[in-house]
Amino acid sequence: MNWLEVIGWVGSALVVVSLTQARVLRFRLLNLVGAVLATGYNLALGIWPFVVMNGVIAVIDVYWLARLLRERHDEQAYEVVQVDPADAYLDRVLRVHLADIRAFQPGFAWDRDARGRLAFLVLRGDETVGVVVVRDVGDGVGQVELDYVTQRFRDFTPGEFVYRRSGMFAAAGFRRLVAPADIADPKDYYARVGFRRDGADWVRPVTQP
Repeated sequence: MNWLEVIGWVGSALVVVSLTQARVLRFRLLNLVGAVLATGYNLALGIWPFVVMNGVIAVIDVYWLARLLRERHDEQAYEVVQVDPADAYLDRVLRVHLADIRAFQPGFAWDRDARGRLAFLVLRGDETVGVVVVRDVGDGVGQVELDYVTQRFRDFTPGEFVYRRSGMFAAAGFRRLVAPADIADPKDYYARVGFRRDGADWVRPVTQP
């Protein structure tokens, strides 16, 4: 097998692997690299229909990657909807994703009738991509009980759009938010959404309006 065949096989393998990815950003990246390699391979062999096909796929991937990365911190692309903790749709979202949620927060338990909570859904278009639940523990402290992102958007941080709206938390009497440390990769995630380490906790001050 010569180097050209290696490129062809690697490109084909990456395209196939990309189709197994649930995360939208990872899918586009792998698909792009695979399409570029496949384009080069077919170009070297003069197989023009496949050159055009893979070239177009690569252009489409570049377009969507640019759009996804451009919109990852854009409030116009995401919408935050505050809902009643007893809301039936919220309850369904949590039940459907409960196994995935507990993979990241093993101690999470949901009681839709519990009081003193604020609940938020993060939407992108008509798709629910995240859920944030905050509980009032007194003294102006809001305990983040859940900050969940669906698998498709886990390369992004849609929870940040909830925390940006400090006015909602200030109106509820919170001066700071405290997040649990029992989630996977808390340092990486919490730092990206504005929390700072304070002893054993992750803390984010609430800006007063």
